[in-house]
Amino acid sequence: MVTVDSQRVQSKWIYHIIKRLFDIIVSLTALVILSPVFLLIALVIKCDDSKGSAFYSQIRIGKDDQKFKMYKFRSMVSDADSRIDELLKYNEVDGAMFKMKEDPRITRVGKFLRRHSLDELPQLVNVLKGDMSLVGPRPPLPREVEQYSPIDTQRLLVTPGCTGLWQVSGRNDVDFHTMVELDLKYINKANLWMDFTILIRTIEIIIKPNNAY
Repeated sequence: MVTVDSQRVQSKWIYHIIKRLFDIIVSLTALVILSPVFLLIALVIKCDDSKGSAFYSQIRIGKDDQKFKMYKFRSMVSDADSRIDELLKYNEVDGAMFKMKEDPRITRVGKFLRRHSLDELPQLVNVLKGDMSLVGPRPPLPREVEQYSPIDTQRLLVTPGCTGLWQVSGRNDVDFHTMVELDLKYINKANLWMDFTILIRTIEIIIKPNNAY
């Protein structure tokens, strides 16, 4: 199992400063340019399912175990969170993560948004605020972190991201433990070129989706 050299990660302060500046510039620019797209998606969500908001927020765990509110476009029915307990037995991945390919809570529009990762566009707000970065480990839910081993907890040493090695390496075909290994590999080796490469691959996946659901 991969482990993280935390001192080496913290010593890359120049990389972290440049990365934060890049996050601010890109997220702010993207929010302005994509504002018409945000409006269109919100209208389509409301037309497809008028109950609930077009936007959805959920508490996630970020760097150093800090909680924050993560934003997304709503891709599920409005009472989705209250129905999770009855679906846990159908979980299709091992480890501290829930994935279900034919999740009955997902709306018709939600399936399209998820397939093209468009439901995650509002996370640009989280990037601008500093809760998230453009590239980094997936931010886990509190109930997932409760099941973490000491190895898994190393994912919380850095700011979580909108995309990462897991998302561009098979996503839902990758099990939880492999996801952790990919995240720890990224944390150890992260640099500006690696971030740029992951972002380019992410754009390719948005245009030509992998197996996201």
